[in-house]
Amino acid sequence: MKARGLYLHFPFCARKCSYCDFPSFPGKERYMAPYLGALLKEIGGYNKEKGEKYRISTIFMGGGTPTLFNGDHLAGALDKCRECFNVDEDAEITIESNPGTVDHKKLLVLRKSGFNRLSIGLQAWQDRLLKFLGRIHTAREFEDAVLMAQKAGFENINADVIFGIPGQSLEDWLETLKRTAALNVTHISAYSLIVEEGTPLYKLKQKGLPGEVAEDAEREMYHKGVDLLERLGFYRYEISNFARPGYECRHNLNYWKNGEYIGCGSGAHQYLDGVRSYNTPDLEAYIEMMSKTGNASLGSEKIDRDQEVFETLMLGFRLTEGIGKDDFHKRFGFDLSERYSDRISALKREGLVLEDDTAIRPTARGFDFQNQIALTFLD
Repeated sequence: MKARGLYLHFPFCARKCSYCDFPSFPGKERYMAPYLGALLKEIGGYNKEKGEKYRISTIFMGGGTPTLFNGDHLAGALDKCRECFNVDEDAEITIESNPGTVDHKKLLVLRKSGFNRLSIGLQAWQDRLLKFLGRIHTAREFEDAVLMAQKAGFENINADVIFGIPGQSLEDWLETLKRTAALNVTHISAYSLIVEEGTPLYKLKQKGLPGEVAEDAEREMYHKGVDLLERLGFYRYEISNFARPGYECRHNLNYWKNGEYIGCGSGAHQYLDGVRSYNTPDLEAYIEMMSKTGNASLGSEKIDRDQEVFETLMLGFRLTEGIGKDDFHKRFGFDLSERYSDRISALKREGLVLEDDTAIRPTARGFDFQNQIALTFLD
């Protein structure tokens, strides 16, 4: 039976970060209880009385900050998932958190209930940059959170970090990576700061942001970060993600391989049985829609074969392993190298991809030209 991922969205946060454009809301604690009820109702809608339940190989609780909820409520949500889905015994079960929203007791509850992967938001090691980004914690509090998690039994811990922050130097960035790796985390997600329209940071940018990082300096941060992480034992398996061997994020790998996933919660997207759909991002509307109709979807789209092929290629070239030829042929019924021989040859001449008997994969240079590679396959 085909395995799928399951994503649950928790749209509450203690404070909205200046760069965040995700559907998450501070100061809405009064909605947490009714929201959890609505979320459990949506999960329950997948509980098939007859026939096989959907098989789930990864669960990811994200936000917002799921760990604003108490541990028992989060454990209950996980129990509901097990009730309504056929969850693999060795499923990867991730929860996002921020320093200051977890303590040893809560982490023990989460670990004992079955969560086996913790993702902690750091973003930068320098407190001045954390303050600029609107984070609610210090670097010391991040360090404390990692140590508490390890003591509670979490062996698989990810840290989210950002480069290209206004006022951030190359030395700041490399210090962030060194200090984070030294805590024996198993995975680091390293993202370039993108200033999205509608965020507080975007409004500042319109007025002129002092200390903005130039494009060539941002690329230097990326390349030197990749080199440093490799020396520290983290290999790049996706353009922005680095893991110690065996600790790649299976949930996100499913996205990058264009696999199917179920999404529950306000603003959640899903790709299930060839149909992509999305829920309302409005917190109050989500609760009301689930209460009245048991459905918070705002729309859906049937993904045709041509679009599925393109998206599989676009996403797959983000991976160091690239596109596996046998897997591609099994999925689509044609040979990738034959169908796109001219386009692949052009990319090889430009030094953007490599090809062998098993796969077509991006080169180190290709990671800097992801859009160009993807557009090559757009008809």
